[in-house]
Amino acid sequence: MDKDELMNELSRELVSYGDLNEVLRGMQREGVFANRGTRIPGIQDLLRKLRQVRQDWLDKYNLGSVMGDIHRKLSDIVETERREIQERLNEARGKAEQDADGLSPEMLKNLLQVVEDMAQKNMEKLNSLPQDAGGRIKELTQYNFMGENSKRKFQDLLETLRKHALESYARDLGQRVKQMDPDTLASIRQMAEAINKMLEERMRGHEPNFNKFLEQFGDFFGPQPPQSLDDLIEHLQQGMTQAQALLDNLSPDDSQALKNLIRSVFDERTQCELARLANNLDALRPLERGTRRYPFSGEESISYSEALKLIELLQKSEELEGQLRDSQYSGALEGVNDNLAREVMGDEGAQQLETIRDIARVLEEAGYIKRTDRGYELTPRGIRKLGQRALGDIFAQLRRDRAGSHWINRRGVGVEKSDDTKKYEFGDHFHLDLQKTLTNALSRDTETPVRLKPEDFEVYGTHQVTRSATALMLDLSLSMPMRGNFEAAKRVAIALDALIRSQYPQDTLFIIGFSSYARRVAKENLASLYWDELDPYTNIQHGLSLAKKLLSKERCSNKQIILITDGEPTAHVEGGIFSFHYPTSFRTMQLTLKEVKNCTQKGIVINTFMLQSASMTGAFVTRMAQINKGRIFFANASSLGQYLLWDYVSSKKSKVI
Repeated sequence: MDKDELMNELSRELVSYGDLNEVLRGMQREGVFANRGTRIPGIQDLLRKLRQVRQDWLDKYNLGSVMGDIHRKLSDIVETERREIQERLNEARGKAEQDADGLSPEMLKNLLQVVEDMAQKNMEKLNSLPQDAGGRIKELTQYNFMGENSKRKFQDLLETLRKHALESYARDLGQRVKQMDPDTLASIRQMAEAINKMLEERMRGHEPNFNKFLEQFGDFFGPQPPQSLDDLIEHLQQGMTQAQALLDNLSPDDSQALKNLIRSVFDERTQCELARLANNLDALRPLERGTRRYPFSGEESISYSEALKLIELLQKSEELEGQLRDSQYSGALEGVNDNLAREVMGDEGAQQLETIRDIARVLEEAGYIKRTDRGYELTPRGIRKLGQRALGDIFAQLRRDRAGSHWINRRGVGVEKSDDTKKYEFGDHFHLDLQKTLTNALSRDTETPVRLKPEDFEVYGTHQVTRSATALMLDLSLSMPMRGNFEAAKRVAIALDALIRSQYPQDTLFIIGFSSYARRVAKENLASLYWDELDPYTNIQHGLSLAKKLLSKERCSNKQIILITDGEPTAHVEGGIFSFHYPTSFRTMQLTLKEVKNCTQKGIVINTFMLQSASMTGAFVTRMAQINKGRIFFANASSLGQYLLWDYVSSKKSKVI
């Protein structure tokens, strides 16, 4: 990320809007072009990407497949059991016919009858199983399987569903339980009892011993268990919220079926403790109701665990979206969670977020801006860079043959050399023209080595540099931005300040902003200068008075006021009282012209750059020029900078005699 290209972008926007922190927020929000046209994405790009990621999930998965998968597994278990029952029958009948194991026909007949009776009984139970998954699970839990494969499949499903039931309270809790044997189920029930005991103690106003709980049950929560009861409550509520969101996004039938299914996989005592846990959590911190429904439209199947994870990601994506939306206007990207961005949007999204943060960091490390209690501010280096950019933009539009200097029309002692040369005289600055000096010596004597004599030396002539004091009066009234003139005028003020700082440091520049009244603008505040909102009045008289006061203190012979405005005077001050008149009044014009005369008597030249050439305005500024002998430039916003800066540079340009 190139610091100078970022600063150029910052400079361009700052001239338009004035508020550095708002401009930085805008760059972070909209993104910027840097590094030879490479675009740095902004927060809005991240938001669009985030929404697309979320939509891709919704377009991919079929949430209803959660119950469909369980129904298919149950159907497979039932069909497997039917097939294995028939195999047991066939096996028993075959043994009866072969008189196997030396048993008597009577005994074989009795054994076959037992198998047939069991098969018939089991078939009847299978045929009478409820249609809903929860009912089927409950019945099959009490069912005596005849087939080993069907029994194993059911135990696997039952273990999976019990883990799913635990995931309804804490998604990672179910994933950490390796095997749902009787001892594990007993431990889960004991853990629920212990949590309920702590929650009920908290509701009675006591603080339970959480460390004791952690010693006994911390292994259930992995390498980073909750460190306090509040952490545990938040952890459990997060899991319950996700489970509830999943239920809310299923069809009513599937939602009820899943509830029944989750209840059916535990014994009554465990069910009672888990229900008590849900009630206690809700009493301490009620869950949010009315969970958002997500419009899933995909076809890909998804398991219960995957569905919970997906619901969690969807919820986290909304949380991340809220953080990003807030950061657009607060500028506080610190409020956006990096880990959350990485989990939802991957490494690429997290890297883009870091790049957006780097916009301010790169500018700060380059020394262009600094952080203060009020936010970011331009540093002196940043102010210089801003001025150089404005100056470069304006001079880039000037023709090359317009390049000039800042001289008076007199040869004399100075620090700047001219292109003309002269024979060296005692007291001259020794700006030696080596080529002409050697030519003079060789013209006198061609022998080598060349021997120089005093009369051979030729030096560049010099110009004496003048010193001037300028007051730039900048119209800040409402008409300036309405007519599209304010940005151009502000850019010129910044460029003129940069020009004087860099090339004519002996000159003095005052910046005066005026609308209903005039006031001096500190150069360090020039970048943040903004028009006076809702102020339509133009008090040129007050501005001239302030400019005269400032210039009168300067000890130089060249004093000028540069007036940039787009309208006639519509306000004045008399006897300390401000008066406003629109259209302008005779008294306002009279007092303004009186101030022009006062400036003229002080030897102050007024050069007016008029951005609106209405006939009345033209007549008024013409009268100003007649009184003051200053000049008038009728310019538009695009040519203002060229006119003003070229005039400033060329006003003292001289030809060497």
